[in-house]
Amino acid sequence: MRVVILSARTGWHTDELTRALAERGHLAAVVPYEGLTARLAMSHGEAAPAAATNVGGSGDPATQQTRLTSEQISLLDADVVLARIIPGGSLEQLIYRVDALHWIEDRGVRVVNSPRAIERSVDKFFTTTLLHDAGLLVPETVVCERPGEAMAAIAAMRDVVIKPIVGSLGQGMVRVSDRDTAMRIVRALDQIKAVFYVQRAIDHGGRDLRVFVVGGRVIGTIERRAPAGEWRTNVAIGGSARRIEVSPEVETIALRAAAAVGADYAGVDVLPALDGSMYVLEVNGIPGWQGLQRATGVDVAAKIIEHLERCVQTGTICGQPEEPLPA
Repeated sequence: MRVVILSARTGWHTDELTRALAERGHLAAVVPYEGLTARLAMSHGEAAPAAATNVGGSGDPATQQTRLTSEQISLLDADVVLARIIPGGSLEQLIYRVDALHWIEDRGVRVVNSPRAIERSVDKFFTTTLLHDAGLLVPETVVCERPGEAMAAIAAMRDVVIKPIVGSLGQGMVRVSDRDTAMRIVRALDQIKAVFYVQRAIDHGGRDLRVFVVGGRVIGTIERRAPAGEWRTNVAIGGSARRIEVSPEVETIALRAAAAVGADYAGVDVLPALDGSMYVLEVNGIPGWQGLQRATGVDVAAKIIEHLERCVQTGTICGQPEEPLPA
C-alpha cells in the first residue's frame, strides 16, 4: 500500500505508524496539513508544472493536472490517507483542511478516519447527539448560547461539568456546584463567544474506562484513575492506567459508540457510575494510544495497519465494522 499520514507534527504516534507500515512492506510518508496545496484543471495550453512525488506512483505529468500535494507528495495517488491531529488555525484554515480530506475521499482514496467521522467526533455536541440517538446512555446535557439558559441548567443539575465543545485531554473542563463560581465561569465564556456545554456530573469514584476499537473489534482497554485531589482521569494530566478485561456489555457499548460516529478506529470513554450504569462520555476519532499501549502491550499501530490492509484488499468501506455489531 501507499499510505500518506497527514499530521500536525511528527512524534511518537507517527513514528509508530510508519514503523508498522514499513514492517509490513508498505510505503509511507508523513506530511503536514499546512503544506496542503490543491491545483485544479489547468487552462488549455498551459505548461504542466513539475510532477509531484507519488508515494510509489508513476509521477506521470498527464495525471497531475488535478492535484493535491503536501511537501511535493501526492495525496490523490495514495491508497490510504491516515488523518491524524489537525493543527489549530483560523476558521478558514480548518475548513480548508477538512474540505481537503473530503475531496481526497471523493476522489476514491480511503481516508482514515473519514472526514465525516472526524467532524462527528471532534464536536462534543455532535458526538453526544449521535450517541443519544443510537440508544446509548449519556449524561444529562444542555447546550446553548445564552448565559441565562446555561445558568438555569446549572441550577437544575446542581453538580455539573462545563466543557468546551472542541477539546481533548481534559483541557478546559471545569466541574462546578457553586452558583457564584458558575456565574463567573459563564460570564468569562460569554466574553469569548463560547457555546455552553453543560453536563450533569456523574459520581464515578474517580475511575473510567478507555476502550480502544479498531475495525469493529475491541483490541484493548485500560482503567484510568484520577490523581489525588483531581476528578479528571486523563493520563495526560497525571491519571494512572492499568489493563483490564471488559465485560461483554462494555464491549458492545464501545463498538456501538464507534459505529455511531463512523470511526474505523477510536478511543471510547466509558464511565461506570457507582450505581452500575454505563455512560459513554466521548468517542475520540483521532485518539492517542501511548498510555494504553504501555499498559496493555498491544501494538496498536500494527492493528490499525492490519485493518487498512483488510479494507484495501477486500474493498470494505472504511468506517463500517468488519464484523456485525453484537445485538
